[in-house]
Amino acid sequence: MTEKIYVIHENEEWTTHLFKRLDELGLPYENWFINEGLVDLTEAPPEGVFYSRMSASSHTRGHRYAPELTESLLAWLEHHGRKVFNGSRALRLEVSKVNQYMALNAAGIQTPKTIAANGKEQIVKAAEKLGESSFIIKHNRAGKGLGVQLFHSMEALHEYLNGGSFEPSIDGITLVQQYIQAPEPFITRCEFVGGKFVYAVQVDTSEGFELCPADACRIDDLFCPVGEESEEKPKFQVVEGFDDPILANYEEFLRQNGIAVAGIEFIRNAEGDIFTYDVNTNTNYNADAEAAHGTYGMLELAKFLEAELKGLKVTNY
Repeated sequence: MTEKIYVIHENEEWTTHLFKRLDELGLPYENWFINEGLVDLTEAPPEGVFYSRMSASSHTRGHRYAPELTESLLAWLEHHGRKVFNGSRALRLEVSKVNQYMALNAAGIQTPKTIAANGKEQIVKAAEKLGESSFIIKHNRAGKGLGVQLFHSMEALHEYLNGGSFEPSIDGITLVQQYIQAPEPFITRCEFVGGKFVYAVQVDTSEGFELCPADACRIDDLFCPVGEESEEKPKFQVVEGFDDPILANYEEFLRQNGIAVAGIEFIRNAEGDIFTYDVNTNTNYNADAEAAHGTYGMLELAKFLEAELKGLKVTNY
């Protein structure tokens, strides 16, 4: 049997660019679309390289239990010793920002002050306990900036919670978080493939918090700042020659948690201190920013999977 690359996911629009790159390289692969399905624990998995792109925002596309099914699938693959990238540990961090922050802190990486709460009354108590003049609430299981709201007063929070527009996280956990005031309206997203830094992209946040760089956002999400871009300043720009000591910390964090592919986002305050607030283990890339820079994340990912597949074949034969 010929070994393949198996791509585990629940969103075709986010994998089409990867499949194109795998086709360009002539690599054998199989599309494992995970929503409804089964995992036969009495059988052994096929041989190959397995890469999970399961998303925390799957429920927004009608795939409520895709992460849970993927967790079962990954446990099965790992039990049988298959080569899995972004496996069960990565998935655990993908679907819980609480787990993300604890893992980041364990690696010595600073995150914004955060309190987890379940229920509107507890969200209010958390905001009071946080004691910040400005604060954010967001979903614990998120992606695409789900549930992110900025408040400058407790009165505004009360109005929002009681106004009928509040939407709880799909797992019931809302995070109340310190607002980091950046001197300029942008965040930085560092992309990693094979656990190694590829490039950093600066993302303009002046139009909102939903920062999904996928091309599909241009059609599907009017609030995702990828759409109409001014010629003077695109929303997404690859940072030339980005180098910061935080990169070594990020790579160590990825190593500690068995994460091969990720986008890690941070923001600097007025003093220049870095606060890391998101780890995306099914990272997407912005085509315009990459074309302007000549670096392509999906191509680097396809090459990484190619090398791992070739290494597997050498081991098996």
